[in-house]
Amino acid sequence: MKLVIIESPFKREALKKYLGSGYEVFATKGHIRDLPQKSFGIDIKNNFEPKYEIVPDKVELIKELKAKAAKADEVLIATDPDREGEAISWHVAYVLGYDKDKVCRIEFNEISKKAVTSALSHPRKIDLKLVDAQQARRVLDRMVGYKVSPIICKKIAPKLSAGRVQSVALKLVVEREEEISKFVPEEFWTVTAQLKKGTNQIKASLATHNKKKFVPKNKEEVDKLLEEIKDKDFVVQEIKKSKTKSHAPAPFTTSTMQQDALNKLGMSLAKTTAAAQQLYEGVDIKGEGKIALITYIRTDSVRVSQDAQNACREFIKNKYGNEFVPEKPNIYHTKDSAQDAHEAIRPITMDITPQLAKETLTSDNYKLYKLIYERFLASQMSEAEYASVAVNFDCEGYGFKVNGKTMEFPGYTSVYKEFVEDDNKDGMAGKLPKLEENETLKCEKIIPEQKFTKPPVRYTEASLVKAMEEKGIGRPATYAATITILQTRKYTTKDGKYLVPTELGTKITSYLSKFFSGVINVKFTAHMESRLDDIAVKDEDWHSVVASFWHGFENLLVRADASSVSMKEPPKETDIICEKCGHKMLIRKGRYGEFLACSNFPKCRNTRQIEEKLVGVCPECGSKMVQKRSKTGRTYFACSNNQNCKFMSWDIPTGQKCPKCGGYLVQKGKNIVCSNHECDYTKQNN
Repeated sequence: MKLVIIESPFKREALKKYLGSGYEVFATKGHIRDLPQKSFGIDIKNNFEPKYEIVPDKVELIKELKAKAAKADEVLIATDPDREGEAISWHVAYVLGYDKDKVCRIEFNEISKKAVTSALSHPRKIDLKLVDAQQARRVLDRMVGYKVSPIICKKIAPKLSAGRVQSVALKLVVEREEEISKFVPEEFWTVTAQLKKGTNQIKASLATHNKKKFVPKNKEEVDKLLEEIKDKDFVVQEIKKSKTKSHAPAPFTTSTMQQDALNKLGMSLAKTTAAAQQLYEGVDIKGEGKIALITYIRTDSVRVSQDAQNACREFIKNKYGNEFVPEKPNIYHTKDSAQDAHEAIRPITMDITPQLAKETLTSDNYKLYKLIYERFLASQMSEAEYASVAVNFDCEGYGFKVNGKTMEFPGYTSVYKEFVEDDNKDGMAGKLPKLEENETLKCEKIIPEQKFTKPPVRYTEASLVKAMEEKGIGRPATYAATITILQTRKYTTKDGKYLVPTELGTKITSYLSKFFSGVINVKFTAHMESRLDDIAVKDEDWHSVVASFWHGFENLLVRADASSVSMKEPPKETDIICEKCGHKMLIRKGRYGEFLACSNFPKCRNTRQIEEKLVGVCPECGSKMVQKRSKTGRTYFACSNNQNCKFMSWDIPTGQKCPKCGGYLVQKGKNIVCSNHECDYTKQNN
């Protein structure tokens, strides 16, 4: 019996279909060794060596793994085909006692018979360059997280965290918000001429004045224009006809998939990541059982295999016709900064169409599979072809223009249309009537419209992913996790689909910019990503890369920690008197929440918990109400029987019913009033 070790147990069923009876599959369920959870775990003085330890909840799993490996005729480690997967393989090999030269590693980019069979035929040694690149990333992230987080906890508020990539992503959101707040809108006007040609109307837009670009800045300029062209004819000055083509987009990378899923399907990063993972690991398909539908989902490459390309071209030919198959296959070039470790995201087989899979897929899985399938299909199709006409009109020296565009051959657009934020972005009209140069047209109406320049748009999850990719911050596997943690830690919030920094997120960014601007910035973070690539590709020593970072970083830590600069919220004064010295008590924030502390500190170090004040009566269960404070500092009242009753109120309920409408009564200043805003019942509180 041969033992195949994978990461996710959800792959097991799909994988076993192609392995046969002579194999057993064992899942590590992620990492089995890692840096310690509660200590730094890096020996700075010993060349930055990490101190790995068994993940606490994997002790029994490792015992089982060792027992199965000891009985197996051969052990093959098939963790994910990326740097993190390679590192997990290395840790597995370590606990099994294998040396670095043991041939035990297999990898496949998709769970298909061909890919799995090929992987079994080509085992290799563990790639230590990839392992070292991942070790360096882990160590760098631990340095920033473990060394900066305690400082911002001390200087701002408890329970905060900083991160090498996380804090730069937050910085992008905060800086965009600052751009928006500083933005001063400028007035401008658009002028549209509604021209008549037979039964056709043509809407031409103002473009020039005396052959120079012209955008009116105020009403005075518009009024002058209107006066000069009043009742005047428009002359066709120039007609330009052209044939234009639109090339099919490349198949998905992790980033472009996440962007398209949010823009087109409204799927959050978390939903997209979960659905993609399931489609990669295997889903139930009627008549097929559990099979994987797509290739590996963490990639920055647009490359596809020759076999996949040929199969797609054949599918297009049979379904759409020869004219939809380009003469030469569409080849896409991966950007230089990409790792290009494996293919783009694509369907494993064209035979399982979205329609065929729809019956047994969940809604999210179906929508995402359809998007991936159609994007790959389109990527191998012919260009879309258009007939374009640009017409320039002149009226008293003012130039107006209109562009007409009609499709002559749909090509890839018959399958897939790219997302455009604004449908009118290109200012295109449809088909224009036949026009001749020097022809004169009557103007039916002039439509001036006042507008103002708009501030930069806030980031969405999709556009932040795009920005991180373009700027070289993080890698495909980290985008979703990074953006998610900003929201779960309440450093950002959402306004509709847009990301907005919270006051806390802005404060953290401000502090980090003051003391760690040399490390937590876009340029340096992108540079470090490049250095990590050098470890994997150019065999650079990972210790040297980490050392070059640490020596500058250490000085920043010392300066920040020693500084008297603090961004802590000032304590809130109360009317509660300290029983030890008679001074007023203050509400302070600590690691475990708010507490009372004497204002006469350090002479008096008296502290105590904030007592919950019992007031009023719950109208639903009759229990006492507890006075509480919301995160914004506003007082509210909750039922003390909170395990069984979830009643809450902004005002103190009396426990009595309103005699007029039956609503519950509350104390409002010196009065008792009905909580029902449509009821006017009130009486004086005795």
